[in-house]
Amino acid sequence: MTSMPTLPAAPEIPVSRRPVPPTWVVVALACAGQFLVVLDVSVVNVALPSMRSDLGLSAPGLQWVVNAYTIAFAGFMLLGGRAGDLYGRKRMFLVGLALFTLASLAGGLAQAEWQLLAARGVQGLGAAVLAPSTLTILTSAVPEGAARARAIATWTAVGGGGGAAGGLVGGLLVDGLNWRWVLLINVPIGAVVLTGALLWLGESRVGGGRRLDLPGAVLVTSGLATLAYGIVQTEAEGWASAGTLVPLSAGAVLIGLFLLVEARTKAPLMPLKLFRLRSVSSANVAMFLCGSAMFCMWFFMTLYAQNVLGYTPLEAGLALVPSSLAVILGSKAAPRFMPAVGARNVAVIGTVVAAAGFAWQSTMRADGAYLTAIMLPGVLMMLGAGLAATPLAAVATSGADAADAGLVSGLINTSRTMGGSLGLSVMATIAAARTGGGSSPEALTEGYALVFRTGCVVLVLGAGLMWVWLPRKVVGRG
Repeated sequence: MTSMPTLPAAPEIPVSRRPVPPTWVVVALACAGQFLVVLDVSVVNVALPSMRSDLGLSAPGLQWVVNAYTIAFAGFMLLGGRAGDLYGRKRMFLVGLALFTLASLAGGLAQAEWQLLAARGVQGLGAAVLAPSTLTILTSAVPEGAARARAIATWTAVGGGGGAAGGLVGGLLVDGLNWRWVLLINVPIGAVVLTGALLWLGESRVGGGRRLDLPGAVLVTSGLATLAYGIVQTEAEGWASAGTLVPLSAGAVLIGLFLLVEARTKAPLMPLKLFRLRSVSSANVAMFLCGSAMFCMWFFMTLYAQNVLGYTPLEAGLALVPSSLAVILGSKAAPRFMPAVGARNVAVIGTVVAAAGFAWQSTMRADGAYLTAIMLPGVLMMLGAGLAATPLAAVATSGADAADAGLVSGLINTSRTMGGSLGLSVMATIAAARTGGGSSPEALTEGYALVFRTGCVVLVLGAGLMWVWLPRKVVGRG
């Protein structure tokens, strides 16, 4: 196999004379930031009914409590990654975390619908700046090889655990306190992580006098945000309505214009030659496909537990604890196999294991028992997800020049987020079409089962794509 081209090196400029902290401190801070970002995607779901009754939210307002965060998160992530490269990874980590923390405080204290929605949008913006920095700080602090693979595995496990823990944490806070603590809990945690980052993180950025590509930044941010808006509109409007097709088409046009601008500008926000790197292009497509199937697992498992089996929100969260532990186990086990088996093979094996779990889950019944209808298939799905995500993240961040580390980190996060958002919208449409408007446990079960059968097919196709396209060996960054 011919070696893949690397991008011209741009020197990393250390801008801090602070003593280098222990690696575990850097990893812990990066993982704490990632945990907050991922947790907040799902933790509010349990609190939505309480928010509605307390603030008198309208039906669209209730939907936008989730969508405001998702759209801002997806839309600004590439910009957040590049800003970290140009203006400093530590600086963007602090800016993103500060925005996220202050917005959490504002949301927790909100007295009106518009205040809550505005806070959620700023939370998403902060998360978009913070998330790429967490991975870039981690990969910059840990040298290429087994140590970096273990660090990425920890980052992946924490992210997976954050997504899995959303229902449980939300249930505990809403039942024990009230819905406001779903947001307010971020404030003390964010303050602690901010203090640690100020004290212990060093600063670095890319040299060479590079400037932010403003036209590209405007186009890609508006394009991704518009696409994300169109995707979330499918839940309320359907796929054939003007309210969905117009933003989806507009988003596609904006992304097309962005690619044209990037091909012509001297200092692009997204150098298109990045996609000639097999590691970057293949891992991002694979992450998009995996995200489209695996992200919706938590959503539909929670619905099945509550709407069909009659679990309370807290019981549903507790029921998924074994799955949460499985994704952590898979993420931590992956680096042990990668040196001997190869990152590509571990990703394929993990995806196949997850597909087996999806196939098992698709046999669910309206009177299913916890062990065979939730726990065991859930463990398989999330064990596979953990095994696949770590090597995909390692491959995606390899091969590219250090000058584009933040951008590549933002890209892999964007692929996972956009894949998850699109997958959830498509799967919700599939489930609704199958149930045909029925609300009986049997009808709902048929819809949920079809979702998991569809997810199984997507993952099998993804495993085949990984086997053919992912590089056999991870190429070190130039």
